[in-house]
Amino acid sequence: MSKDDGGPYKSSNGKGKAKKDTKIKIKGKNNGKNGKNGKKRNNGWPVKVFILTFVIACAFSFFSEVTIRRIDDLILAVFILLFIVSIGVVFDIIGIAVASASEVPFVSMASKKVRGAREAIRLIRNADQVSSFCNDVVGDICGIISGAAGSVLIMKIAWTNSVSLEESLLSIIISSLIAAITVAGKALGKSFAITNSNKVVYYTAYFLSLFNRDERLSGKKSSQSNAFMKAREN
Repeated sequence: MSKDDGGPYKSSNGKGKAKKDTKIKIKGKNNGKNGKNGKKRNNGWPVKVFILTFVIACAFSFFSEVTIRRIDDLILAVFILLFIVSIGVVFDIIGIAVASASEVPFVSMASKKVRGAREAIRLIRNADQVSSFCNDVVGDICGIISGAAGSVLIMKIAWTNSVSLEESLLSIIISSLIAAITVAGKALGKSFAITNSNKVVYYTAYFLSLFNRDERLSGKKSSQSNAFMKAREN
């Protein structure tokens, strides 16, 4: 009796254990595959970041050096410097918004073929790379370039003798002002990006969709179909 009772109990446990082990093995196999894909993806990203940073830094440095050095008007040079700082603040807002936005509303928008919805989903699904590019690459470049542009501006002010201050004191004041404006702008931008993350992502994605050929073609087709439907109704 004990053998008959014990036999099925043991075999059922054995089967359950075997099934459980099989599931664990399959799960482990999938995790290993995903881990390899994640490693490949992460290994290629730093190289892309290096190349992008070098190219963008060269372009920004050339723009700031050429424009600020050749401009005689100090007010225009200050506006160019503020423009470089504002680029860093705007990209910081985009990076934070993409990292904190929800994908759910954009999925429903994409099903209705709303322009920019597919780009928004791509941005959110690649939030780590987008935020790294916006916050680290563009943000840090703008911070470094704005400091270099500030030093050029200090030299121009010193050469023109438009301000009766020592060059060292002038350098401290302008560098501190650049740092204060950058930090204050990013502090305001972070709270705005978190509270309005979906709006920021949508407008960014809509802007990117203007350069997407597939979106332009789909937009033309949808407008043509709407016009055709209106004509049929009339």
